[in-house]
Amino acid sequence: MRRPERVADILREEISQIVGYELEDPRLTMVTVTDVRLSDNRREARVFVTIAGDEEEHRLALSALRHAAPYVRKQLGLSLNLPRTPEIHFVRDLIEEQGERVDRLLQEIEQERYRKDEV
Repeated sequence: MRRPERVADILREEISQIVGYELEDPRLTMVTVTDVRLSDNRREARVFVTIAGDEEEHRLALSALRHAAPYVRKQLGLSLNLPRTPEIHFVRDLIEEQGERVDRLLQEIEQERYRKDEV
């Protein structure tokens, strides 16, 4: 594994711990950190998160995460020995939602095919 990938993996683990155990915001109870992608110069990190709930809960959780980003960055700087702690940008990870939509569509196709076979 290349160094940027290792750093991103370490960041993902640390941010997961900070979000899961240090932030005491009730809007963040159903947040999971899924991935971290560093910019080429390693000055910025996009932190992908999945959030359980409806659109309003997604919006509130992302707002809380963006508000907590400076604190998360500070904690990372204290716990990791990096030459520079990247700026943190939280992003909603839609891959799981898209996967659920594909599964739903495949089920509908299968049900339609089953109905046609019965006729």
